[in-house]
Amino acid sequence: MITQEQLKETFERKLALRRYLDIDSKKIQVEEEELRTHVPDFWEHPKEAQAQMKKIKDLQGWIAGYEAVDKAVGELEIAWEFIKDGLIEESELDALYAHAVAIIEELELKNMLRREEDKLGVVLKINSGAGGTESQDWAQMLMRMYLRWCEDHHYKTSIANLLEGDEAGIKSCTINVEGDFAYGYLKSENGVHRLVRVSPYNAQGKRMTSFASVFVTPLVDDTIEVKVEPALLSWDTFRSGGAGGQNVNKVESGVRLRYQFTDPYTGEHEEILIENTETRDQPKNKENAMRQLRSILYDKELKHRLEEQAKIEAGKMKIEWGSQIRSYVFDDRRVKDHRTGHQTADVGGVMDGDLDPFIKAYLMEFAGEEQ
Repeated sequence: MITQEQLKETFERKLALRRYLDIDSKKIQVEEEELRTHVPDFWEHPKEAQAQMKKIKDLQGWIAGYEAVDKAVGELEIAWEFIKDGLIEESELDALYAHAVAIIEELELKNMLRREEDKLGVVLKINSGAGGTESQDWAQMLMRMYLRWCEDHHYKTSIANLLEGDEAGIKSCTINVEGDFAYGYLKSENGVHRLVRVSPYNAQGKRMTSFASVFVTPLVDDTIEVKVEPALLSWDTFRSGGAGGQNVNKVESGVRLRYQFTDPYTGEHEEILIENTETRDQPKNKENAMRQLRSILYDKELKHRLEEQAKIEAGKMKIEWGSQIRSYVFDDRRVKDHRTGHQTADVGGVMDGDLDPFIKAYLMEFAGEEQ
């Protein structure tokens, strides 16, 4: 059974959230922003109108989150009084406490995501490492893991591009994840993921190590200004691959975008290559490819900001882009994050998308350094 100190702590955390989030001001702001939608010509400017509606929705989301916390803590306090009179069981009180703590932690974590890009969706790209079929199988396992996580959190996903492996698995894939704060949570997954297991593809049954890289960039929307030079763009079209039969694309709906990018800070030149086979509609695939390009360009600017900040904070622990971040050791039933030290024996749960403890540990340790 919970203690009075635990009850007091939940109440204090609730009050702290009300202060941090400035809920009273947000309620006033929602009323003011809603008044702006009542002008007669509001919907005559769709882009501005949608941005305004999203602003209101974001504010309402914070208010609803706090009200859920307030309700859960209130129910816990009532239950505490009931337990004294023997009106409820101890197990019921403990369940209410667990629920209150869970939604308090969820809102506390969300409050840590304060950077402009944190609220955006994600372009998540997975590439298999050297090692042939074993690494390609590992890349596909990671793809499934992230799709399951997104499904559990009600994020919308679409496969922008998929390159299947020679025998099994995938060589690479690009997943667009749409939803509030998807980037804020999934930025913790950027880096190299290491698998250690007895490979089903090894005839001798040897223990093998495989690697796959995960690249996470913000999925920019129309509210983010990114400059794309049309003169530096070129397009190719091709037939999308398929499994055969009705799935084979008979027309060149796949698009390949090439963008000649010169880093404004270093002068280095590179060709950005994006392929999109998401739909059978070539114009739609071009639109999706352009969105990915804008996300990549935005991410490059973001990296520059982070690098400049890292120079200032050279004494702090630094997370390098592309570094090995996590090991999944199947035989020893262990998944360990090398940055935070967080680990679990629930390998199956992790591969089914239970990444929240790893994401939370990362944000608790590093999100404060990003502000």
